[in-house]
Amino acid sequence: MENVFVGTSGYSYADWNIEFYPEELDKKDQLSFYSSIFNTVELNFTYYCLPYPAIFKNMVKRVKGDFVFSVKAHSSVTHTRDSKEEDTRKFVYSLQPLIEENRLGPVLLQFPWAFKFSAANCDYLARIRENFRELDLCAEFRHVSWLNGETINHLKNLNIGFCNVDEPRLEGLLPPTSICTSDTGYIRFHGRNELKWWKPEYSYQRYDYSYNKEELSEWVPGVKEVAAKTKKTYIYFNNHYKAQAVRSAKILQGLIGNKDISPIQN
Repeated sequence: MENVFVGTSGYSYADWNIEFYPEELDKKDQLSFYSSIFNTVELNFTYYCLPYPAIFKNMVKRVKGDFVFSVKAHSSVTHTRDSKEEDTRKFVYSLQPLIEENRLGPVLLQFPWAFKFSAANCDYLARIRENFRELDLCAEFRHVSWLNGETINHLKNLNIGFCNVDEPRLEGLLPPTSICTSDTGYIRFHGRNELKWWKPEYSYQRYDYSYNKEELSEWVPGVKEVAAKTKKTYIYFNNHYKAQAVRSAKILQGLIGNKDISPIQN
């Protein structure tokens, strides 16, 4: 499946040392090592701070092959929703090194559970599309109220992709889907840690989950369906605690035939 990119949400975690990265590996070489295993990564640091072009320019130099970066939109766009026009321009401008090297995938709009379906919030999506111009956008909703035909039609009209998710089967959350609303497919795996989802003592506990082969096999038909309907499909594992995302992504790679499922050698 050449049009499918599989990776993890983030790549630089302290608890990935030894678990994934060789003990002797310098931190500055982590991205290069990562790109020898996966063909994409979803960058999360952009949610917390507005980036500078130099950061992405340096990243481009460190990756191998046809590696692609997806980038999460800043929290001021999706959570506080008080983003200034100047900040949006700065964010878009910062992505130029990725655009110039043809290494930019979608920009992910990850909305919180409190962002529910409404006419006002649909209008807000339209304003985001206008502000982000021609960038490839995908929206992830956490509240199940967005799972309706009006949402799908609205996203199609805005040319914003729909992010399908695997997460705990809890009331109010979205179930697994294989929805496509643009030429870009997007799937995120958050784990199924029901007990720690709503009020974890530490934030990492929400994503402390290890998928097994049987659970990921359930997704193979959906992945194939999304890939068949889109030009490119991006799949990311967010169950990052102790590199569980790496192991899960490797299993899925093997199941869909992207790469050999041989274990990581440190």
